[in-house]
Amino acid sequence: MSSKSIKVKIFGSEYPLKGENEDLTKRIATYVDSMLTTIHEKIPEQPPLTVAVLTALNITEDLMKERERNQQAMNHMETELVKLSNYLDNCLTDEQPE
Repeated sequence: MSSKSIKVKIFGSEYPLKGENEDLTKRIATYVDSMLTTIHEKIPEQPPLTVAVLTALNITEDLMKERERNQQAMNHMETELVKLSNYLDNCLTDEQPE
């Protein structure tokens, strides 16, 4: 798939972005715009750069938390798979004729 130019509007400015998935690119831009607007509404006296940095920090915090949740879920799944594998091994061993 080739990347194409996708126009998005973020915090009042239009940006031509390159991407392979137009829907995903637009959803990301909408999310960033929403976060910028939310933070700007909380601290309207701050310059745009400060709002952008605080937004980046908030988005990064969300990302890090999601990665941690994902890792915990993977660890839990691996533990459960080991338990299941051991259980099946025991069942097969118990069924073997002596």
